[in-house]
Amino acid sequence: MNFSAIWAMYTSEMVRFFRTIAQSFISPVLSTSLYFVVFGAAIGSRIDQVEGVSYGAFIVPGLIMLSVMTQAISNASFGIYFPKFIGTIYELLSAPVNFLEVVLGFVGAAATKALFIGVVILVTAGLFVDFEIQHPLAMVLFLLLTCLSFSLFGFIIGIWAQNFEQLQLIPLLVITPLVFLGGSFYSISMLPPIWQKITLFNPVVYLISGFRWSFFGTADVPVGLSLLAIAGFTALCMGVIWWIFRTGWRIRA
Repeated sequence: MNFSAIWAMYTSEMVRFFRTIAQSFISPVLSTSLYFVVFGAAIGSRIDQVEGVSYGAFIVPGLIMLSVMTQAISNASFGIYFPKFIGTIYELLSAPVNFLEVVLGFVGAAATKALFIGVVILVTAGLFVDFEIQHPLAMVLFLLLTCLSFSLFGFIIGIWAQNFEQLQLIPLLVITPLVFLGGSFYSISMLPPIWQKITLFNPVVYLISGFRWSFFGTADVPVGLSLLAIAGFTALCMGVIWWIFRTGWRIRA
């Protein structure tokens, strides 16, 4: 394992992140504040509790998942797409590093950035509502796995994308709607029976449900199933990335 190469790629990506540290932190804080004003205050004033939890506190896990998923995808996709765009990807491919070391460098940095954003939003949420984390270790585990899995997914998008517009295509048209429809701002038990069954086909439901369980001890689906879903998604992304580097799909063209 070439740890020097991993560290070089990791630090290079982190330096780019800290150059825009104000934008990186101010943007999610403002977005979270707006969500709490709109959903927590306006809508929350009309909803007393959801599954025994105040509505303002109930939406905290969903807000964190929304930002973490989108940030992980965005950071990882841009991180690998930019070397493709300027042509330095060929220097990376000719260097004595294997695909796992490349993934650890780029994906590790993207996951770290997403984790920072998740912590910032968690702290920001604490300024608006009172909540307790019943299972802090499980919360950290779900947060880390989400950062890792969606950074891997973003890495795949960055390799697939052929222009900057395509980098935003899947996060905007696929991930964001899935998060909104995946119980981030409501419990799927509030839906009619037929829609409850349909919603279970949304993979994001399992992530948000497990993450919410770590906060309040309530979940829409079994926690074990949530862990199995995110572990399977992570394994699938790793398999796709291995195939990409093995075949050179959209890297060596």
